[in-house]
Amino acid sequence: MESGLKIFSNDIPVNGKRVIVRLDLNVPINNSKIEDSTRIKIIEPFINKLIENKAKIILLTHLGRPKGRVVSELSLKPIFNYLEKKMNVKMYFYQEKIDSKAIETSKKLKPGEILLIENIRFFKEEESDEETFAKNLSKLGDIYINEAFSCSHRKQASIHKITKFIDSYGGPILEKEIRSINLIIKNKKKPVTCIIGGSKVSTKINILSSLLENADNLIIVGAMANNFLKFKGVNVGASLIEKGSENTVKNINTLAEKNKCNLIIPIDCNTSSNVDGDPVYKSLKDMGSKDMILDIGKNTMDLINKTIDSSNTVFWNGPAGYYENKNFSTGSLSIAKKIAENTKSKSLISIVGGGDTVAAIKNTGLENVFTHLSTAGGAFLESLEGKELPGIKVLKKN
Repeated sequence: MESGLKIFSNDIPVNGKRVIVRLDLNVPINNSKIEDSTRIKIIEPFINKLIENKAKIILLTHLGRPKGRVVSELSLKPIFNYLEKKMNVKMYFYQEKIDSKAIETSKKLKPGEILLIENIRFFKEEESDEETFAKNLSKLGDIYINEAFSCSHRKQASIHKITKFIDSYGGPILEKEIRSINLIIKNKKKPVTCIIGGSKVSTKINILSSLLENADNLIIVGAMANNFLKFKGVNVGASLIEKGSENTVKNINTLAEKNKCNLIIPIDCNTSSNVDGDPVYKSLKDMGSKDMILDIGKNTMDLINKTIDSSNTVFWNGPAGYYENKNFSTGSLSIAKKIAENTKSKSLISIVGGGDTVAAIKNTGLENVFTHLSTAGGAFLESLEGKELPGIKVLKKN
């Protein structure tokens, strides 16, 4: 485990104590209906454990980006209704200022009861990491647990400054996220293969550079691979490319050689003349000027499967194609199946992350097979770049 991180464990007594848990329940809500409850389901076992151990539970989370104003569409009411049905305990929803009244309300809780505080980002002091606000938040509890790894790259009051005023710990899911990052960069089982997809090279340049130093194979898929193909002189037709990325691509190629990291890019593709079209298989030399590369081809899938077979650790972030059109989700599904299969049969360590990746394989049932599935996105990638996240740094033992 990360050296000296204070992690909440079962031997910390919570009976009758007020426990503040900062969660990330930033779920998609449409017309007051929750469209995807994955983030809530993940935290239910931990909350139930606290209920069993007779804690008084105060939940903090944000929803969307209200920028310090009350925005009714971003109220946590639908989340409150969902939890109230799920949790079988008395729940309260608090929608006022964080002041002495809020503190009184928290003190009135009985063991096993839950108080959900309205969207913490309705307060502008949250995003400015304001000290007095953080101190008031801390008075809602006796113990603070950060179970929102995905927000821990932000310096915000309920993640960062609050820890100055209260006994603070990382939660079990936060610990799992950090442990999985260390499986890629610190305690790794080689050979390590990283598969990176998505559309822009520029947004992932730091992560690519960092992975090149830690991985034996780096496989680039998705629209960002088009820039690498073009750099190699392939005609990419009407495919999405990122203007001005030539230097970045050149530097990544140079770094790969220097670190003896095998850089793999697609060798064939599925194309169409528009994103909603049907797939047409093409080898790279047969690309026409109107063709758009929208997924990896069968030979690329074979090459990726072979590479995964020879690996002991795989990290995958970013889809292999334009998965929004089912015709072009084949590459992503093929990668997911192979990783899942080897996790089951060969004890491959598999870490899969990012919202788009999770969306691309949703409803396949494979999500439960990976060693670790991270929904944390930005925070996860920043950690992989070797940055110390502000919300994690403050949980270290002094």
